[in-house]
Formats: sequence, C-alpha cells, structure tokens
Amino acid sequence: MKDIVGTGAFIGATRRASTLTRQRGFSLIELLIVVAIILVLAAIAMPNLIRSKISANEASAISSIRTINTAQVTYAVTYPLVGYADDLAKLAAPSGGGPATSMNAGLIDWVLGCASQPCPKSGYSFRILNANGTPVSSYTVVGTPQRLDITGSRGFCSDSLNPVKYDPAGGIACTEDVR
Repeated sequence: MKDIVGTGAFIGATRRASTLTRQRGFSLIELLIVVAIILVLAAIAMPNLIRSKISANEASAISSIRTINTAQVTYAVTYPLVGYADDLAKLAAPSGGGPATSMNAGLIDWVLGCASQPCPKSGYSFRILNANGTPVSSYTVVGTPQRLDITGSRGFCSDSLNPVKYDPAGGIACTEDVR
C-alpha cells in the first residue's frame, strides 16, 4: 500500500512540475504564431504606406514646381537684361551670404537651387530645360521621380506660361493638367 501511495504522490508531483514548466513562458509555437500575425499585418499595411509616401512626394513636387515658377517671374523682373534663369543655381541664394546677383538671386532654398542640375528634393529630381532667347524668354521646369513607383509615379512639368502638367508615365512628356 505504501508503494502505491508513494507512486501516486510521485505522479502528482510530476504533473505539478510539468504544469509549472508550462506556465513560465511562451512556447516556440506561440511565438511563431505571433510573429506570423505581425508579418501578415505588415504585408497588408506596407502598400498603403508606400502609396501615402508617393502621394506626399508628388504634392511636394507640384509645390516645388510652383515655387520655381514664382522665382522665375521675380528673377525676370529683377534682371530684365538676363530674362528667366536657365539654371536652378541662379535662383538659389549666394554661397557665403554675399549680395544677390543674377548668378545667385536668393529666390529659392538651397535644396531646389543646388549647385548642379538635377536638384533632388523629396524623391524628385528638378531641372530647367529649354531656356531660349537672349534675354531668356521661355523655359521649362521639370520634376521627375528619382525611383519610378517608389518615390513617385508621375512626372511634372511647367513653363513660362505657368500651368503645371503631369506625365502619367513619370517622364517629361506632360500632357495632363494638375487639378
């Protein structure tokens, strides 16, 4: 009888020990399930995050094109013998804080008015093309995605007449009006 009771006590102690072991933490299977759920949620959220980033970059590109157009009008009025600027650096602030000249008019920030075109900003590259005449009487400003469908999906263009248009393919063949 004593052996049976002793055996029962041993079995009961073993069950309690295994119950305590299970309660100490998560099993590998439980952790894998949680990781799988997190990965599924991330896979669902990622395309929306990329679309919202592209949308923000495109809004910034449209704003930058309009800023350049405004700076071009101011530049042409300030320097009538030169006309419009044929390079974004001419619209930028002078390096070293010197006075504004036709080579550095101080009309746009240093990001858009970088030293050499194209000037990168918010996933887009900007440059002035087709600056014609002496003084320069016409120009085209373009902004194209640095990485198509990652930083932007449309290219944007404008000219001395100021309407901003876009190219749905991301290039500079702009035909559609921005609304």
